[in-house]
Amino acid sequence: MIDSCSATDFPYLHGFSETEQARLVKQARMAEPVVFRDIDYAGAKRLLEVGSGVGAQTEILLRRFPDLHVTCVDLNPAQIGAARANLGARPWLDGRYAIQQADATDLPFEPRSFDGAFLCWVLEHVPAPARALSEVRRVLQPGSVVYVTEVMNASFLLDPYSPNTWRYWMAFNDFQIESGGDPFVGAKLGNLLLAGGFHDVTTEVKTFHFDNREPARRKAMIAFWEELLLSAADQLVAAGKVTPEVVAGVREEMRQVQNDPNAVFFFSFVQARAVVY
Repeated sequence: MIDSCSATDFPYLHGFSETEQARLVKQARMAEPVVFRDIDYAGAKRLLEVGSGVGAQTEILLRRFPDLHVTCVDLNPAQIGAARANLGARPWLDGRYAIQQADATDLPFEPRSFDGAFLCWVLEHVPAPARALSEVRRVLQPGSVVYVTEVMNASFLLDPYSPNTWRYWMAFNDFQIESGGDPFVGAKLGNLLLAGGFHDVTTEVKTFHFDNREPARRKAMIAFWEELLLSAADQLVAAGKVTPEVVAGVREEMRQVQNDPNAVFFFSFVQARAVVY
């Protein structure tokens, strides 16, 4: 998926434009019922959100868990500015969050500073995800729970078959891998959390699956997915990964599928839960 909540030192697929920042807010709200369905921070007071981006997930966390104070860290100053604006526009959240520029692999906090952590669509953009998770564990108290939600881009299916979209998706994933990211990191969360020193690791596959049972939601998701894909178009064309003709083909195919009476959209991701001892 889908978002990126964090910037890193290598090229970020989606960019940091105002359009992209607005897309991240829309994405968080669309995905909220599925992403947050099983998340429980009962008893936590001081939460660390790594890769907080524009603050879209922060607002959800604070709304769902009224006892939390969230410390947000992100590497990109543009995202930090957007988060301050987005959260600052909600005065009822005043005093419940802090925003700080920081590298996920070198967190500027003392050990045991937090009693919970949240990472969502972040590790796909981090060149050293195991190191980032080890840093998260370092700053958590014993008994703390961490939830990590990540993409598994091999799961994407769009029907009817759309060849330009498929070529573009392969190039999208290749570019992310060549840039130091991992579009398949969701399937690896169990291993990464164990390597980071966490315990009681569980994973759950969650899915967006839309067909004729929910035509309105299917249409909305396909339209959103077009936005997500094409947010990377300029970078992919500049890198020679796709041609402008393929990009135009994606636009046409996505609109055709969006209006197809029997279209199917399918995408799975992985959510992990782990505990610090």
